[in-house]
Amino acid sequence: MRKYEYRGVIFDLDGVLTDTAHYHYLAWKKLAESVGASFDEAFNEQLKGVDRMGSLNLILAASGKDFSATDKLTLADEKNLHYQSLIAQLSPADLLPGAAESLQQIRAAGLKTALASVSKNAQAVIERLGIAEQFDVVVDAAKIKNSKPDPEIFLTAAAGLGLTADECFGVEDSIAGIRAIKAARMFALGIGSPAVLTEADVVIAGLHHFSLQDYLK
Repeated sequence: MRKYEYRGVIFDLDGVLTDTAHYHYLAWKKLAESVGASFDEAFNEQLKGVDRMGSLNLILAASGKDFSATDKLTLADEKNLHYQSLIAQLSPADLLPGAAESLQQIRAAGLKTALASVSKNAQAVIERLGIAEQFDVVVDAAKIKNSKPDPEIFLTAAAGLGLTADECFGVEDSIAGIRAIKAARMFALGIGSPAVLTEADVVIAGLHHFSLQDYLK
């Protein structure tokens, strides 16, 4: 019999451990303006949990213009370069409240940890945040075919930890992410508003409210 009900915790990155969402917003807004698409905070909400090309396609569709596959790749690269320039100054000070402490709790209890982020910059971000060593596995968009809400990223992370889905629980701040966790048949811990994350098993305002013992009963 194992000591805990769960043996692994799988975290999303943006909005859970750090808030680089604003940088994504600025980078997407600049790109949208360059192609003549209207872009605001409300539109940006549609991009949460969606990978780069999926987000780009939503913006380009709003522009009402046609773009070739080559054009799309060029635009995606431009957005990524702008985003990378914005996050270049990230440091451990940019961790959200409770993030470092939550990871320490989990590691001290002997559970495994994975990162499941649709950002291809995920590894660079956690290195700048000083938490790269806290993860046994990092799964990003480059390692999967299907973006959230498809469960692939969480199932891939669990497999990378050498665990089954029911041995893990996921932590997400977007409805697409929560749906991905539930589709993987995992317990879903939402970070944010219960009014938004209606399909999560439990919702807390942030990791500063996280207590591992609440999920090991």
